[in-house]
Amino acid sequence: MTISIHDLRAWKAEGTRFTMLTAYDFPTAQILDRAGIPVLLVGDSVGRNVLGYPNELPVTMEEILHHTRAVSRGVERAMVVGDMPFMSFQASTEDGVRNAGRLIKEGGAHAVKIEGPQLDLIHRLVEIGVPVMAHIGLTPQSVYGLGGYRVQGRGEAAQKVLDQALALEKAGAFSIVLEAMPAELGAEITGSLQIPTIGIGAGPGCDAQVLVIHDLLGLNEKVPKLAKPYVNLREEIARAVTAFAADVEAGTFPDEDHSYS
Repeated sequence: MTISIHDLRAWKAEGTRFTMLTAYDFPTAQILDRAGIPVLLVGDSVGRNVLGYPNELPVTMEEILHHTRAVSRGVERAMVVGDMPFMSFQASTEDGVRNAGRLIKEGGAHAVKIEGPQLDLIHRLVEIGVPVMAHIGLTPQSVYGLGGYRVQGRGEAAQKVLDQALALEKAGAFSIVLEAMPAELGAEITGSLQIPTIGIGAGPGCDAQVLVIHDLLGLNEKVPKLAKPYVNLREEIARAVTAFAADVEAGTFPDEDHSYS
């Protein structure tokens, strides 16, 4: 049975921490699902990590849909959350409803994620049965307005972030991603809400933690402070392809075991 929004809320009530990871393709989704990761996010981070864009802003609805479909085919149990890309919801509530509906209907997502305090849109989506994961703090789609990838909610700005979280819960969001904020603020928000918080650079006091899979696996050359590589697949891949090339040049691959008679 697919993990539901009720499971996440129950885990918070029980004090059970959980994880979310990004996924952008079928085999990765299948591996993560079978490993027991309960929530997979098809993030607009696909832009930097897969498509080679300088940031998240160029990512289109069609690109998110393409990757969401691939991920949804790879899961049996995990909740798939489709990220709403830049300008898929900012122009109007109607745009947001239409595009969120596409992620569910065409992409196979079980929920959508929306950056910023989009209260009217979230309320409307919840009314029509679309679960919404909110996202506050550092919101990458606002990178230019924020003046770069900067920690949010320091000092007097903390109250504004807390107020946003409370308003998003009231609007109907089933969870909130807290990105790049002081650990103390992340813990305060978590303790103030009935819905789970999912931290990324928001300290250990959140109900859950999320990482970009490419950061976790060491596939990116540079890893941000908020991420931890658990393996260096970049080096492992380079080692494997170098060994393959050497075997081909030496004439030792393919050998008899890898040839047909």
